Parts: sequence; C-alpha cells; structure tokens
Amino acid sequence: MLEYQWPCLLALLPPEAQLDEAARRMGALRRRRVVRSASALLRLCLAYGFCDMPLRQTAAWAHVANVAELSDVALLKRLRTAGDWLGWLVGVKLAERAPPPPAATHRLRLFDATVVSRPGSKGTDWRVHLGFDLSRLAIDQLELTDASGGESLARFSLCPGQVAVADRGYAHRRGLHGVRAQEAHFIVRINWQNLPLVGPSGVRFDPMGFLRGLPDTAAAEQDVLVAPSAREGLPELPARLAAVRKSEPAARAARKTALHEAAKKGRTPDARTLESAAYVMVLASLPREEISCAEILELYRFRWQIELAFKRLKSLLHLDHLPARDPPLARTILYAKLLAALLLDDFTDRFLAFSPWGYRLAHPSAVPVAHPARPA
Repeated sequence: MLEYQWPCLLALLPPEAQLDEAARRMGALRRRRVVRSASALLRLCLAYGFCDMPLRQTAAWAHVANVAELSDVALLKRLRTAGDWLGWLVGVKLAERAPPPPAATHRLRLFDATVVSRPGSKGTDWRVHLGFDLSRLAIDQLELTDASGGESLARFSLCPGQVAVADRGYAHRRGLHGVRAQEAHFIVRINWQNLPLVGPSGVRFDPMGFLRGLPDTAAAEQDVLVAPSAREGLPELPARLAAVRKSEPAARAARKTALHEAAKKGRTPDARTLESAAYVMVLASLPREEISCAEILELYRFRWQIELAFKRLKSLLHLDHLPARDPPLARTILYAKLLAALLLDDFTDRFLAFSPWGYRLAHPSAVPVAHPARPA
C-alpha cells in the first residue's frame, strides 16, 4: 500500500501544505535536502514503524522507491524527531471520528488500555489508552503515555448522554466523578475491595453479604453511594450496584486465575477474593427509569469489543512488537502503527462504500457522455 496505493492513503490526510507546516513547527522536518516533503517523511515513518523494516532495509527501499536517498544513520535521526508530529496526525484522524452525539440516545463508549514493553523488558514501558465507539466499531480516542500514565476515566472526554463502559482497572473515584462532571454516565466493573461504598443507611456497604444473598440465575441490584474522599475533595456519588452469580465452570476458571496471579506475586489470596470470583459486580450511574439491572449487565458484556480491537492491533498490526529501546524512536514506532490502524480503517470503509472500484466517481453532471447515434 505504501508503494502502489500511497496517493489513496495520502488523500485521507490533511493537505500537503498543512502537513509540511505542522512538520516544520514540531521539528520533524527541518531541512529539505534529502527528505523533501512531509509526505515523504510520513512514508519513511510508516515503512519503518508500521511495516517493521529494519533501518538499513527502510533506507534501501526509500532509494528504490524514489522516496529519499539517505543512510540508515540519517534516517534514524529523522525518525527520532517525528514522534510529536505523528501524534498530531493521530489526533487529526481521531477528531474526524467525533461527530456530535445523537440527541436523547445513549452512545456506548468503551475504554481500556494495553501495555507495550521494550525489547528484553518484562514490565510496562508504554501504555496505550484507547476509546472505542461501539456504534461505529471504531477507535475515536487515543493517548500514549509512559508507565506512569495510569488507567483512569478522567483522561477521556465524553459528551452528555454518553455511557463509559470500562473494566475493574477504571473503578476509581476521581475517574467516576470526571464522567459525571461531563454529564455522561458510567458502567464499570468492580471487585469486592477496590472501591469504598456506602449503603442506604449511611454505614459502609458489605459487598460480600450482598453477593451471598444473590439467587442462582437472576441479577439483583442495590442502591449505593461511592464514598466521599476528603483528601481529593470529592463528595459522595450515588450509583447502582448490579450483580449476578457466574456459572460454576466460569467461577472455577476465575478462581484459578486469581490463584495463579497471587502465586506469581508470592502471596496467598484473600478468602474473599476467591469467594467473590464466583460473581460479577457492575457499578452504574444510569437511573432506574431508563435501564434495568439486567440491561446494565448486558451492556457491560459489550466491553469485549475493545478487547477484540486490541487483539486486532496486536495480531494484525503488531502493536506489541517494539524493536527500539530508545524512547523517542519507540514513540515514533507506536504512533506510526496507531496512525496506520486509523488510515486502514478509513481506507477499508471507503473501499467497501464504493466497491467494486474503491473510490468515489465524479458527479454525473460533471462528466460529458457521448451518446451513440440512434439507428434509423
């Protein structure tokens, strides 16, 4: 695609003059002696970061394809300074995917994060935070941070009426308050100890007592308050706790995972952790007159769509393959892969919309038509 369909991909980006101006302003394109345009620099970044070519192979390909004539060392210098510019391009593409929300309807937004490690590292070196619009099955928000950038709903922007759906890593008071401050709602899974709750009587809510009283095959709910935090200056937050008991095979698998995670950390799991593995608890801010307890749990099931999105990014675009240890070069690689994912989404949408030739034809009135002479 970089060789034979490059004009089609370039048409999905801002005009050349705007690309050049942004590249110069952000220090990605200082001199034009070798790399003569921002579009040429972008092809180099995608060839190296997205196609996983080594530096020497990328430089050789650039020479053969008449993109640029430069050594691998000169290419490395230009790639190291292109991260901010590629991040700007990712932001431009994401801005195109954020139309005004439909009136009087709930639009589900799924949020999650994945980690990326440098070669030889077993920990977290980078974290990719992703927002996913379920109605369009498309990525609509994205942020790249280092290991210190934790998972929080507070880092995402929402519109009034939207519903943020997230896993247990996002069950934090500041993030939940951030969602409600934007007049949006949340559906977030919790566990028995990661979020302090207060019951209707004003005393601390006991989630284990609530779970033990659940029926076998029916969902139940309880009105609760997320406890206030004087240290963070956060008041109490009203919510609904919906829960359901898992099937025995699902509960057994969850207990096995909990034991495995505890063993890796050299700890003995709490008995309540093993007991609560047999249940699913979801905290929601949606009012009861708009959605039932069972519907809250059903909506939470859609969160797996963002897991599938990460699997596609990792298996098809090799997002988790990071050959560089150098932080500026690693940022360029990650942004190149993420930009390529957005471009391929748009390219596929346009191809399917205008199949079989894959592009929009000129308006009929603008194309002269030669009518054959009618026989006598």
